[in-house]
Amino acid sequence: MDVSALERALRLEGHRFIAGCDEAGRGALAGPVVAAAVVLNYDRLPAVLMDSKRMTRRRRELAAAEIKELAVAYATFRIEPREIERINILQASLKAMARAVDKLGIAVASVLADGNFAPPIHGPLVQAIVHGDDKIACIAAASILAKVERDEIMRQYAKLYPRYHFERHLGYGTDAHVAALKRYGACRLHRATFKPVRDLQQPTLFE
Repeated sequence: MDVSALERALRLEGHRFIAGCDEAGRGALAGPVVAAAVVLNYDRLPAVLMDSKRMTRRRRELAAAEIKELAVAYATFRIEPREIERINILQASLKAMARAVDKLGIAVASVLADGNFAPPIHGPLVQAIVHGDDKIACIAAASILAKVERDEIMRQYAKLYPRYHFERHLGYGTDAHVAALKRYGACRLHRATFKPVRDLQQPTLFE
């Protein structure tokens, strides 16, 4: 992915630090939503930047390591299922992105966020960009870090809750995951407000 016209224009306007942010796990039935924020060094860009969903696991992990090595700054933030239930997944995603930007530790001039809605960040210029992870280099970098971190979280949870096979579907609503839900009920990682978790006939077991 080449540097976008928007990023070039912001740099020409004197925006030294531009943060891209994105989340992973918004549509999952289980596990946290994880957001990442990345400030790229536009003089030393990673070799591969693209929407993380279009990359293989190995390619994402290699790209994530290079992003961390070359970026000016990066940070992640996660919000767990109980808070997702309390404030809803949209607000949880926006909050996670805002907190990731806060954790960067540097003052950014602009924030470019993937999606239809801008995260609640005060101070810098904030813009929401639909399909930004496929258009904007710094958002693509954030999408890679967020997905790599969340995928690893779910693989670790798979060891604690082997009956659900989180390592295969990463908490998303595959047929196998839904079948396990119907058979075993829900664990504490499941989002009780999400279909089909909330429609379970048997009691939900938050173990």
